[in-house]
Order: sequence, then C-alpha cells, then structure tokens
Amino acid sequence: MSLLGIMGAQFRRDLALVWKSGAAAPLGFFLGAAALTPLAVRPTTFDELDQLAQIGPQLLWIAAALAALLVLERLFQADLEDGSLDQMTLSAAPLEALVAAKAAALWVGVGLPIALAGAPAALALQAPPAAIPAIATGLAVGMAAFIGAGLVGAAAAASVKRGGVLIALLALPFFAPPFIFGAAAARAAVLGDPFGEAFALLCGIALAAAAIGPVAAAAALRLQAE
Repeated sequence: MSLLGIMGAQFRRDLALVWKSGAAAPLGFFLGAAALTPLAVRPTTFDELDQLAQIGPQLLWIAAALAALLVLERLFQADLEDGSLDQMTLSAAPLEALVAAKAAALWVGVGLPIALAGAPAALALQAPPAAIPAIATGLAVGMAAFIGAGLVGAAAAASVKRGGVLIALLALPFFAPPFIFGAAAARAAVLGDPFGEAFALLCGIALAAAAIGPVAAAAALRLQAE
C-alpha cells in the first residue's frame, strides 16, 4: 500500500473513533461556555450589549482552546494501551505521517465542528453578522494550531494515567501565540478594523504547528514505545 493509502486508512480509522466517542464532549463544552457567558454578563443596556460584542470573540477563543485540551488526553493513550502504537511504529509509513493523519482526523472531527459552531455562538454574543465569516474562519485555523501544538503534550503524556493536567502544562504555553493573534483578528473583525495582518500571523503559526507538531510527537511516541 502506498504512503497516501496508509495515511488515508489511518485518517478514516481515527475519524470514525472521534465521531464515535470524542466529538460531542468538546463541542458541548464550547457551546455551553458560549451560552453561559451572556447569563454571567447580563447585558441590559445598549452599552453593555456593545461591551459583550467586543469581549465575545476573546471568550470564544478561550472556550476553543480549553475544548481542544479535552480531546488530547486519549489521543495517543488509547493507541499505547491496545497495541496500535506498536503497529504504527512498525508500519511502512513514517510515524510522523501517521501522527499527521491522526491530527487531521481530529481537526475534521472536532476542530471543524467547533469552528462552525462559532458562527451561531458569536451571534449569541452580539457579534455583527458581517464579522461572522472571519470569526469562524479564524477559529478553524486556530483549532488546527491548537491540535498541532497539543500533539507534543499528548504524545509525552501518553503513558501517564489521567495525564490531562500534564498535557495542559505542556501544551498551554504553545497555545498562547495562536490565541493572541486569533483573538486579535476576531476583535478587529467585530470592530470593523483590518484583521488581515493578525490573521496572516495566525495562519503562519498554524502551518508551523502542523509541520513541527507531528515530528516532535513522533519522537516522543518512539520513546514511549521503547
């Protein structure tokens, strides 16, 4: 089987697993956080509604980053427990390519639905309709960055029982750059200001995370398999 065929099989397997057991919790967390925010702020005047519209995109990014952490704990831990990691290590395809396929499946199964859910969530937070495409697109790119950066923490903590806290400690520092520029782009879109520069930096960070994350995660997994 060719490299693309092996990666495709890995992608389909992980996507099925994500949809079966892992997609509902982070999406529910994201939507729940967005729904609870107006209840906490309780806007009653036009000024308070405007304030909610300005802080809403940043709150969505906080919820998205925390939702990404929810799915990282079992990303490689299940493979280590059932022996799939050994099969991945012995596969004809490079381990880095298989890790990239797993990350792509996680983005399609979790990251993309969260980005799409960001549209109605942003409207609920009083964001102007004209800013919704920019907010949703930014969240899609940001989730790719979060997943790519989180691969390293997930791989390093694969052998640690209940390693969610360790993953958070390892991954959150790398979440900061996409969070900063993604939230800045979303806020600029809400205010009607140019957001292209912040969005371009976010895309660059996401590409770097997608390129470096699988390589670093594969190195950590090889140590786990030994």
